[in-house]
Amino acid sequence: MQFQLAPMEGITGYVYRNALESCFPGIDKYVSPFIVPHRNRKFKTKELKDIFPENNTGIQLVPQLLTNDAEDFLRAAEEFRVMGYTEINLNLGCPSGTVTAKGKGAGFLAYPKELDVFLDKIFTETKVNISVKTRLGVSEHEEFYEILDIYKKYPIKELTIHARLLKDYYKNIPDVDMFAYAAKNYPGNLLYNGDIFTKEAYAQFVEKTPDITGVMIGRGLLTNPGLIREIKNGESLKKEELKIFHDRILAGYEEMMSGDRNVLFRMKELWFYMIGLFGESEKHAKQIKKSQTVREYKQAVESIFANLPFLI
Repeated sequence: MQFQLAPMEGITGYVYRNALESCFPGIDKYVSPFIVPHRNRKFKTKELKDIFPENNTGIQLVPQLLTNDAEDFLRAAEEFRVMGYTEINLNLGCPSGTVTAKGKGAGFLAYPKELDVFLDKIFTETKVNISVKTRLGVSEHEEFYEILDIYKKYPIKELTIHARLLKDYYKNIPDVDMFAYAAKNYPGNLLYNGDIFTKEAYAQFVEKTPDITGVMIGRGLLTNPGLIREIKNGESLKKEELKIFHDRILAGYEEMMSGDRNVLFRMKELWFYMIGLFGESEKHAKQIKKSQTVREYKQAVESIFANLPFLI
C-alpha cells in the first residue's frame, strides 16, 4: 500500500514536508500544493520556490498544476521536466469557488467534452508522466460514470479520487460505494482520498476495497502527523514528538519568512487541525488566534503542551 500526502494550499509546502519527513518518515510520495501556470510567461522564482529540488531533498515530490488550458499545462510541464521532475499531477479536485468559477479544479468536471479534448492533447504532447487528482463530479454522483470513462482512455500514471462532489466541499460523507465502482472498473493505478483520520477508519476502508494502489491523506495527517506510522505498526503519536515536529516547522517558517505576521498566519492554520489532539483546548486555541507576535504565540503553545491533556 502506498501512502501519499495530499496537497493543502498554504500548509503543506516544503517547510512542512521536510519537518514531516524528518520526524515521521513513511510517506511514499508528496504532491505539492497547486501551481497555476500563466499564459505567455514563465514562472517567477518565488512561484517555484516550493518545488525547487534543493528545498525537497530526500523526498519524492510531484508538482501539481491547476489549469484548464492544455498549452499552459504543456509549457509548465516542460519547465518542471527541465528541473528534473518526471511526473506532474493535474488538479481536478479543488472545490474553491475562486477556482471552480473559472472552470478549473473540480469546476472542469462540469465540461466533460472539453476535459476529454484537454486530456487528449496533454497526454499526446507531454514528455512526462501525468497523474490526476479528481472528485466524483460537480453536483450528482452519476456524473462520475462519464468522467471515469474519459479517464480510462488515457495512460494516467495514478488516478486519485477524492470521493466527494464539488458541491460537498469537505462536508458530507465520502461515497465509498462510488469509489468501489471505480476500483472494479478502472484498469490503472487507483488511490483513495477522503476522511481517513484514524487507523480504524483506514482499516475499515481497506477491508471494503483491498485491491487499490494506495491512499492519499490530507487533513488526517495535518491533525495527527504520526498517523501513517500508527497505521503501519500501531505506534501512537506522543506529545513530545508533536512538540519537536511543531518546533521544526516554526523554525523553518522563521527562516523562510520575514515578519511575525506571515509566520503566525501559517502556524495558526496548522493549529486549526492540531488543536483537536488536546482536551479542554478552547481557551488555549483562542490565545493562539489572538497572538500578535511570535513571542506571544510561543507562550500560548508552551502552555498547551505543558497543561492540556493529550488525547491520543
